[in-house]
Amino acid sequence: MTGGPALDWGIGSYESTAEQLVPAARLLVERAAPSAGERVVDLGCGTGNAALLAAARGARVTGVDPAQRLLEVARERAATQKLDAEFLKGDAASIPLPDGEAALVISVFGVIFAPDPVAAAAELARVTGPAGRIVLSAWIPEGAISESVRVAREAIGRALVLPPGPPPFAWQERDALAGLFGPHGFDVSLEEATIAFTSTSAADYIDRDAANHPMAIAGNAVLEPRGEHEAVRERMIEVLEAGNEDPDAFRVTSRYVIATAQR
Repeated sequence: MTGGPALDWGIGSYESTAEQLVPAARLLVERAAPSAGERVVDLGCGTGNAALLAAARGARVTGVDPAQRLLEVARERAATQKLDAEFLKGDAASIPLPDGEAALVISVFGVIFAPDPVAAAAELARVTGPAGRIVLSAWIPEGAISESVRVAREAIGRALVLPPGPPPFAWQERDALAGLFGPHGFDVSLEEATIAFTSTSAADYIDRDAANHPMAIAGNAVLEPRGEHEAVRERMIEVLEAGNEDPDAFRVTSRYVIATAQR
């Protein structure tokens, strides 16, 4: 699943998706283990899941995201929880912080959407201090959720008559990450994890996603005027039903990796 630079992550209600991803944010922060007083940057912070978890540990946290509305949500959450964290507009190609500012940079399914992985890695390395570390999570492209997203992505590509693009960068593979971060003085290690997505049914899951997720909303804006939305929706539901793990409702487990790049 990839998001182009023109996608506005502030449309819809990403808060719904962010809530589902809290377990992944919690695990990543546990593995990253920010300490009290440590300078932490959360790239692609969205509504602030990981940033606030790090702040609750006493870290000095800056969340960075391109979506102004999501930054406002994150600020409101920080105020409600009485946590000290700042949130700045920026992206993987332009992090608004000085060189070597962070002891730790984290990204929960954020930097993986960067259109230029090489430039993103260089920028993460730039803001990471000499003995710092980068901890990020990336989806393993398999399973029912991944397949359903592929169905939608390919339908949108056909509707827009887009030429086939290059394969997405393999953020989930250690060798690929070593090739990105190794030149900047990092050693890379991986840990695999899983997260479950649940709902009352596959159809309900798809419909909630369509109503809330910025990528789904942008995709449906392409498909609906062409009369193709319903057929794609039905195919996505078929894929999810085939992968459903709960006979009484809906549950699909997706695999992902937590990658640590240590200087």
